[in-house]
Amino acid sequence: MNAHSSPQLAALADAVDPDPQETAEWREAFAALVAAHGAGRARQMLDELARVARQQRIGWQPELSTPYVNTIAVEEQPVFPGDLAIEERLGALMRWNALAMVVRANHSYGELGGHIASYASAADLFEVGFNHFFHARDAGHGGDLVFFQPHSSPGVYARAYLEGRLTENDLLHYRQELSAPAAGARGLSSYPHPYLMPDFWQFPTGSMGIGPISSIYHARFMRYLTDRKLLDCTPRKVWGVFGDGEMDEPESMSALTLAAREKLDNLVWVVNCNLQRLDGPVRGNGRIIDELEKLFAGAGWNVIKLVWGSDWDGLFARDTTGALARAFAHTVDGQMQTFAAKDGRFNRDSFFGQNEELARLAQGMTDEQIDRLKRGGHDLVKIHAAYAAAAAHAGQPTVILAHTKKGYGMGSAGQGRMTTHSQKKFE
Repeated sequence: MNAHSSPQLAALADAVDPDPQETAEWREAFAALVAAHGAGRARQMLDELARVARQQRIGWQPELSTPYVNTIAVEEQPVFPGDLAIEERLGALMRWNALAMVVRANHSYGELGGHIASYASAADLFEVGFNHFFHARDAGHGGDLVFFQPHSSPGVYARAYLEGRLTENDLLHYRQELSAPAAGARGLSSYPHPYLMPDFWQFPTGSMGIGPISSIYHARFMRYLTDRKLLDCTPRKVWGVFGDGEMDEPESMSALTLAAREKLDNLVWVVNCNLQRLDGPVRGNGRIIDELEKLFAGAGWNVIKLVWGSDWDGLFARDTTGALARAFAHTVDGQMQTFAAKDGRFNRDSFFGQNEELARLAQGMTDEQIDRLKRGGHDLVKIHAAYAAAAAHAGQPTVILAHTKKGYGMGSAGQGRMTTHSQKKFE
């Protein structure tokens, strides 16, 4: 498990403490400060210690990356306001309809293309937004702006079908804009594009990077309209759901500091970290979530990590020694993809079997239970908590780094496999 780990992460995890008692006393003193005087005083003290460290020229600066766990603690999660069983069922239906639409189109029209695995990974991120956060235009609200990950557009069509906004005949004409009118249907464009479907899509996002940079400037313009008293955009948000591979596009990164400098707290990005781009891993021997956390934090954004689902809560609660965090610190994205593609037995042996501490945590769990351990981007409760925190945050734009599995639910046909992005047909 440790052959390709980040040296910095490994050093943090394996550093030998020359005086554990002194370290424990410092920890206890700091915990007492927080308990007695609160988080504000604790932050002030940390700032003062950092100032002293700079004066002493010890070559230290705060780490911008945090452990590979959720930012929002279990006790900080709000109550989920929906019907969990119904919403999970609807999400499964959406995944199935999106898959069926693309597969049927490729059987009917030849090598048509389309994407199944991207939406399979992002479906729950979309659905929590649709059901609880994306605000439509009405008499008292101008409506939120939403930029959708382009390769996940089949899922938005699948939802529109269940809502009655698209017909089955429309879905039969996916990527058939020219021939659809003769069949009494509307052709569905490959990617979000308001020129092709003006009453359906708000923004074009099919060119990688155009969605992220456009969302920043739209959020800035909404703030301008409010400040100039031309239009009150105060209650409105700009949401963007993008891919982790898309973050490598120059346009995705070029205006991050502008968003922070302008304090665009009306802007929320959700980065779907399924760890795969079109033709392979995003960071096979690295960790894209850690990399993006540092990048966004350094640019002045509020960062929320949505890494593990509720099924992990009990494991973390029992882990009194930090064994899970240490193991995650040595696990690169390529290994995470292997775990996603394999079953519970493999994950028990290869992950929990690394040492006795991890093995004890998995005792009493069946292979099926281990197989069902969710990543954070597939857990509606965790997603809702992250979205709620992002929507309430003031003074900064927010990015949610959501850990998912590409091809989630596709099983051996594609979940977590490098070929899953090209999966268009099933026999």
